[in-house]
Formats: sequence, structure tokens, C-alpha cells
Amino acid sequence: MNFILPEILESWQIKKVLEKALSRGGEFAEIYFEYKTETMINLSENKIKSLNSGVSSGLGIRVISGTRTGYAYTDDFSFEKILNVAEVASYIADGSSKILSVNLEEKRKAKQNYLIEKPIYLLDLDKKIEWLWRANDSARSYDGRIKQVDINYQETFRYFWVANSEGTFVESDDSLFRIFITSIAIDDGLREMGVSYLGGRYGYDYLVGYSPEKAGVESASQAVSKLSAKPAPAGNFPVVIKSGWGGVLVHEAVGHGLEGDFNRKGISVYSGKIGQKVCSELVTIIDDGTVPNSRGSLAIDDEGTPMQKTILIENGILRGYMLDKLNAKLMNLESTGNGRRESYKHYPLPRMRNTYIDAGKDNPDDLIKSVKFGIYAKSLGGGQVDIVSGNFVFEVNEGYLIENGEITYQIRGANLIGNGPEIMKKVIGVGNDLEIEKRTGSCGKDGQYIPVGVGQPTILVSEITVGGTQI
Repeated sequence: MNFILPEILESWQIKKVLEKALSRGGEFAEIYFEYKTETMINLSENKIKSLNSGVSSGLGIRVISGTRTGYAYTDDFSFEKILNVAEVASYIADGSSKILSVNLEEKRKAKQNYLIEKPIYLLDLDKKIEWLWRANDSARSYDGRIKQVDINYQETFRYFWVANSEGTFVESDDSLFRIFITSIAIDDGLREMGVSYLGGRYGYDYLVGYSPEKAGVESASQAVSKLSAKPAPAGNFPVVIKSGWGGVLVHEAVGHGLEGDFNRKGISVYSGKIGQKVCSELVTIIDDGTVPNSRGSLAIDDEGTPMQKTILIENGILRGYMLDKLNAKLMNLESTGNGRRESYKHYPLPRMRNTYIDAGKDNPDDLIKSVKFGIYAKSLGGGQVDIVSGNFVFEVNEGYLIENGEITYQIRGANLIGNGPEIMKKVIGVGNDLEIEKRTGSCGKDGQYIPVGVGQPTILVSEITVGGTQI
């Protein structure tokens, strides 16, 4: 597949558009152009239920005046239309006429943090479909109690450039994919679900080399094993949360509270607490946009700022926030490369990239052995979070009871209930097995959904409220 990327504006036209956007007194103007392709495949009920491919492209113009943002977008690339869009965005300012000259640098290609030699979109569609069929067949044949298998494949390629009134003119591109395999097992009135997934920002060799049979069996075996699980106890217990996807709890219940807009507005529990202890001294939380192959990793953010590794909390002490250009300026700080948007139809917000708890020194097995009676949360499922307060409820997708330092049996129906900032103060063990889940994360905020990574080592929390089903 070869992409023919349109040159919609010449440099002199871009400068004219930016000057038009600033003409009513705006302090900052930006043009964001995007070209995106997407392929989605659904295999369920033993057939390809849907296969859709599409291309979208458009351009958005943002003007900032104080704390206010004007934004307008179009998919009509005539110069006259784009000037009109710039004028619409300009009306966020107070109306004082200005004659400005924008000095624009030569367009440059953003430096990639890692190399992908064979992007996933270069792999033949037939080979992708064959992979899905093999995964489907292995899941269905695993056990007679598997009654339903549903597989979803999603792939995107994006090219974009950003030009702004500060002179930045930079382009980049990225690709990613993900596959969800869901198996349903039914037996004696019980219905349980198992999931497996893969993906990330890899070349197609990753998919070709990953056994579809392994992925199918992983999903099916999880569903079948949960049929024999026992009802979870309810109460306040120590909880060991496994490395990797367990970091979704930190992402949701802590990470959002560290985004710049919430802190500038004073509505986060972390507002005004730089330099203060906010977590257990065992906890260091990082947001890193340079992790190779992860969904949250890019060369630049959607404002043209290079990605970086940002320490948010260090040994329990709050060190900083995740910032885009607007909130960084209003807080007299520098952008951390966290300005992200869903598409050209959206203006950027401070968002997470790959957010994780850093590795500690404990052996994960020793953390389990230290628990007399508690829960081992091997995999977390869906949840509900108040991103301002950090209050959360998370389903334990795969969990086990710990008795006298040993994992004894699988449980079902468990939920973890608590407050993210308070839970982080109760972390009494951090494993040395850091794992970043690069494959499947997606995050929503203000109606915008973007790909992210999450992660952590195995951690031990002294006490979490567990909602169970045991009578």
C-alpha cells in the first residue's frame, strides 16, 4: 500500500493562514493537518461479519487568547476555505486588529525514537484474515464449553504536520494495530468470558511471528478456568496486583489527576502539592512517550513537541505534571510533550502517553508469600473512576485467593473499590518485574479517545476494599 500524501498548502500560504488566525489579537495560532487510513475486521459466529477500510483527512486551526481557545476545522483544502476557517478561530480573541508577520522554519521530519522497518499496513489483507481464522479455530476447538468467539482487528496509519506562530513546522507519521479475542464459555448455567490481545506500534513481522493458536487458546482457557472459580470473599484485604495491565488502575485513578489542566484549575487532589509526599516512598510514577513499540509512544505530540520521559512522582514525592503548550504557558512551565488529540476535529489536551509505576526491589513471589489472607489480581477488567477525586471501582477479570502465602484457588465476582491517591499511600511492596502493557490501551477524556500504554511491576497494597460474591 502506497500513500499519496497531499501538499495542501505552500509555506507562504501557511504563514498567511497563521497571520489571519492572529489578526484579531490572539496570542498563539496553530495549524494541524492529518491524513489517516483505518482498517477494521470483525470475525464472529464463524464468519467475517464486517471488513471496513477508509481514509480521512482534514485540517484544524487553533487560536489561544488567555485561557480561551478558538478552534475550527475543515476537510475542504481550498486556500480560501482555510483562510475562512482561520478567521472563525480568530474570533476567540478580543477583536483588536493586528498586522503580524510569522517567521516559519523549513518543514522538518520529526526524529523517531525507534525504527519500524515493515509497518503493519504493508502486510497483505489475506494474511491478516488468515491469522484471525487460525486464532478463531484454536479458541473454538480448545473446549466444548466454548460457545462463542469474537475477534476484532483494528489498524491505523497517520501522517500529520503541525505549524504554529512560534515558527514550528514539523511532520511525522505513525502506525499501530491491535487485536482483541473474546471467548465465552458456558456450563451449567454459568457464563464466563476470557480475553487475549496483542498489538502496538510494531512492524508486521511481530504479527506474522506471533502464534494465532497461542492467542486463541489464551482467550479460551481463561474463560474455561473461570467456570470452576469460587465466589470471591468480601472485605478489606491485602491485594497483590500483577505487573503490566494492572497499571490501568494507576492510569485511571492517579494519572488523570496529574494532567496539567486539572491542576491549573485547582480541581485535582494533586493541585499545589509539588514537592509534597503524596504516595508511599516505594512508588515512583513515570509518563514516558519514548517506550519502543508502545501505543502511547510517538516522535512528537500533536503540538509538535518532542516526546520525553517525565517523572511525575519520585519516591512518593510529587515532582511535576503532564503538560501541553496552553497549560504549560499558563503555569509558567514548559510543555512535557503531552499535548494530544483524537483527530483534526479536536484541539489538543494534556493527556497521558505510557504511564507506569517504576520497578522496585522486591521479588514478586515474596510479595505473595508475605500475605496471610488476601487477593492476587492477575488481570483487571473494566472499571469506573472519578478522575478528579480518584475514587474507583475495578473488576478483577482474573483473580485468585492467597492463603498463608500461597495461591490456593481462582475466584470470580471480585471488585476492587477505593481511592487512587489513598491506595498509593498503602503500597508496601514493589516488585522488580516492571512490565509496560504496550498492546491495547485506549483512554477517553472530554469525548476524545487516544491510544496509550500502562504498566507497573507487581505491587502489594496493604488493604483494599474487595467487593465479593461469597455468601
